[in-house]
Amino acid sequence: MTPVFLILFGIALLFGLWYIVTSNRLIAKRNRVKQCRSGICVALKQRNDMIPNLVAAVKTYMGHENDTLTQITALRTQAAQASSESEQIQAGNQLSTLLPRLQLGLENYPELKANQNFLHLQEAIEEMELQLQAIRRTYNAAVVDYNNAIEMFPSSWVAARQGHTPEALIEIPEQEQAPVDVAQLFKS
Repeated sequence: MTPVFLILFGIALLFGLWYIVTSNRLIAKRNRVKQCRSGICVALKQRNDMIPNLVAAVKTYMGHENDTLTQITALRTQAAQASSESEQIQAGNQLSTLLPRLQLGLENYPELKANQNFLHLQEAIEEMELQLQAIRRTYNAAVVDYNNAIEMFPSSWVAARQGHTPEALIEIPEQEQAPVDVAQLFKS
C-alpha cells in the first residue's frame, strides 16, 4: 500500500466517523425537542384535568363570572380535542391568559378563598402553571440548540442530507404580552 492511499483512507475514515457522530448528535437534539414538546402536552393535559374541579368549586360561589368560566371550559375542551400537539399547545396558551382573570375575580369571595378544597386546587393549578412555564422554557432552549446545530456549518451539511428541518419556538400570545388592566377585570 502506498502512503498516498493510506492518507486518503485515513481522511475518508475520519470523515465517515465525523459524519456518523454529527448525524447521531442531530438525531439526539431532534429527539430532545420532541420530548420537550411531549412534556408540554402532558402538563397541559394534567392542567386540563384539574380545571373542571376548579370550575365546579367556583361555580358554587360565582354567578356573574359565568362568561370567564364558560370560556375556560370551552378552551379546555378545545385543548382536549386538539388533533395535533401544536393545536393543543395553542389552546393551552389561550387558557393561560384566562386563568389569571379567574383568580382576580375570586378576590370578591372570601368564603371560597377560605375553602380548603378550593385552596388546595388553586395551589395545584398555580404549581402546574409554573411547571408549564419551565417546560416551555426548556422546550425553547432545546429548539434553539437543535436549530443552531442544523443551521451552522459544517453540521448543516449533514442535516441537509438527512432532511432535518428547523423547529418553531413557542411564542407568547399577544394577550399575555399586554399589561393587565386590573381595574377593568373587576368591572361587571
